Amino acid sequence: MQSRVVVSLEESNKDSNPPPPPSIKTAIPTQSRGFPLRMLRLFFLFLSLCFAFSFISIYAIRRFGVQNVVTTVRSGFIPSCIGGAAADSFATLERFIAPPSNLLHRMSDEELFWRATLVPRIQKYPFSRVPKVAFMFLSKGPLPLAPLWERFFSGHQGLYSIYLHSLPSFEAKFPPSSVFYRRQVPSKVSEWGKMSMCDAERRLLANALLDISNEWFILLSESCIPLYNFSIIYRYIRSTNQSFMGAFDDEGPYGRGRYNENMAPEVNITQWRKGSQWFELRRNLAVSIVEDTKYYPKFEEFCRPNCYVDEHYFPTMLTIEAPNELANRSITWVDWSRGGAHPATFGGADITAEFFKKIYDSQKCKYNDREEFQICNLFARKFSPSTLEPLLHISQQVLGF
Repeated sequence: MQSRVVVSLEESNKDSNPPPPPSIKTAIPTQSRGFPLRMLRLFFLFLSLCFAFSFISIYAIRRFGVQNVVTTVRSGFIPSCIGGAAADSFATLERFIAPPSNLLHRMSDEELFWRATLVPRIQKYPFSRVPKVAFMFLSKGPLPLAPLWERFFSGHQGLYSIYLHSLPSFEAKFPPSSVFYRRQVPSKVSEWGKMSMCDAERRLLANALLDISNEWFILLSESCIPLYNFSIIYRYIRSTNQSFMGAFDDEGPYGRGRYNENMAPEVNITQWRKGSQWFELRRNLAVSIVEDTKYYPKFEEFCRPNCYVDEHYFPTMLTIEAPNELANRSITWVDWSRGGAHPATFGGADITAEFFKKIYDSQKCKYNDREEFQICNLFARKFSPSTLEPLLHISQQVLGF
């Protein structure tokens, strides 16, 4: 090739009229035919490698199972409703169903009520569930009778939960050894006879519903005491399918006389009921109260003093929605014999064995299929702070704990 080029150059120097330069086709005939052939070879080699890689990949998936690798990838999503728990919290069922470790959450009432009314559709629990009683204390501030309740709860861990709703300004200072330690829920001001009182009760129910093991819900005040030991009360509540809430038709001025015609059609006057504020509810009825948006607006707007909503809202609503599930009586004893808008308050001088004997002997009620059962009231109120020492003195002999 090189000699041909040299000769060509020499001849061009000798010839004054050089021939025209060769065209591209005549100058590089070999390259024009070889270029497409090399590209085809590379292309077929690439296809061969692709088929080989695909075959090896399919064999590896079938042989070793790639799914085992994929499922170990963890999601970075952490549901906010669990209060900032780590993603590892969902590694086991036990962690998922565990009650909140801190009751002072940041949920609004709307968020809390939504979260509390999430109900499993499968009735059978896939774990060993021990049903608990939620004791819900509605208080303005301190619990002066807390030492008596400490004695009542002693030895029964795992069968109860405690919730305290007080004024927002009150800061509970129970020692770590107390059953009331860190049991205060986010609270708002509640006023007697107004809807804010029912809001506080719904707030207590909603917080207690977050613990899936809570099956029964008892509303108490700071002036309440138990009339029996824990075992008797637990067995009494567990052995019936009814909830204890008074709901009676009072045709007088303090019953139907408080009815407002604007309550219709949701509530008509024949459905209007009155009852005690202090109740015990099974879990399904607690959910019904917290999730209610049908009756709440009517009572909020048309049941205002002299219509005391805490005496009418829940009894009326549950009479309409679940009449056969109510025992139609309260299990909290009070003394109305002195008259007035409020029941009697007892002091230290009232606490005697004879005092309690009168309470026990006066009881007679229907319980399940028994018409004249001797245990009707499990709690009593109103007891002032001065009753604490006398109560502690006679609690083992009279109250049984």
